[in-house]
Amino acid sequence: MNLSVGIVGLPNVGKSTLFNALLKKQAALVANYPFATIEPNVGIVPVPDDRLTRLAEITKEEVGMSDLPPIKPAMVEFVDIAGLVKGASSGEGLGNKFLSHIREVRVIAHVVRAFEDKDVIREGSVGVKEDYETIITELILADLDTLSKINEKTLRTDTVLSSAVTKLRMHMNTGLPARTALLTRGEEAVVIQLSLLTSKPEIMVLNVSEDSYSESKFDAVIAEYSKILGMEKSNMVVVSAKIESELAELGDEDAKEYLKELGVERSGLERLIQKAYEKLGLMSFLTCGEKEVRAWTIKIGATAVEAAGEIHTDFMAKFIKAEIVEYDDFVECGGWKGAREKGKAGLQGKEYTMHDGDVVEFKIGR
Repeated sequence: MNLSVGIVGLPNVGKSTLFNALLKKQAALVANYPFATIEPNVGIVPVPDDRLTRLAEITKEEVGMSDLPPIKPAMVEFVDIAGLVKGASSGEGLGNKFLSHIREVRVIAHVVRAFEDKDVIREGSVGVKEDYETIITELILADLDTLSKINEKTLRTDTVLSSAVTKLRMHMNTGLPARTALLTRGEEAVVIQLSLLTSKPEIMVLNVSEDSYSESKFDAVIAEYSKILGMEKSNMVVVSAKIESELAELGDEDAKEYLKELGVERSGLERLIQKAYEKLGLMSFLTCGEKEVRAWTIKIGATAVEAAGEIHTDFMAKFIKAEIVEYDDFVECGGWKGAREKGKAGLQGKEYTMHDGDVVEFKIGR
């Protein structure tokens, strides 16, 4: 299952710096001028998961390998969208080129600068709330334009779609995003096909200064901006693009030590990915063996046969059973052999509901 996150924000709020740090390379042209990022940059980032290394160590010991088996984490696609300005949906700045790029992502991560920097050139407004409202307005205008292009004949013959469009137009004309409109289940189903920008889940990424980047300060920062923006705290993540950029230059152990010195348990990358998983209702199951140790992304509530389908679609039709061990039990038992001997490994059928961290071996027929 692909997870794609679009990073949006007004020029010079730190989004391209953050993007480059996430990718651990200078992939975008970051400059202190509007429109420095002319085309969207796309990069694949591994999902940090310490469980994989532990499973690889156990597999190496259990099987008697000389080296650790290859580790393949789940992946996230990050898209750095070109700078937005007021009027972009009607052709200002880089125009509406950015719109098609945002349509392809599953979550929108909206970066705002949550600190003042007199050396940074700002394009547009000078406050977080105004910055946010500028972009939301542009996305709403783009969505209203999408609705206006729906064929009138289609609306006359499809009463469910017609009802949904009427409700959405009224709702969005008040300045509210499509995701907060009250629709029936049937209307929600047809609206999904429209790929409206403001119907996508949103994460507010608060880019703070180094001085504010400490776990002990995160709650206060989130509370402050939740009040300013009128947004749920659960939609927010605190990062420091500058610190993430510094972390990107360090090895894993040095990065962990640096975070510890800062009083931060996990990097901004980890917390942003976790929030994206939460917004989309995703989790991971794990597979391990001599060939590879791997994490697979599935929806929370997915069944065993659906999980098998993530590995290969043919597995769904040929599914027999899934042998499953909870991660903690797998580690405690020292691998498959110990888990089976201690009765921690269970054979499950198609309808078994998967859990985050389940270690799985699928039994597939021919």
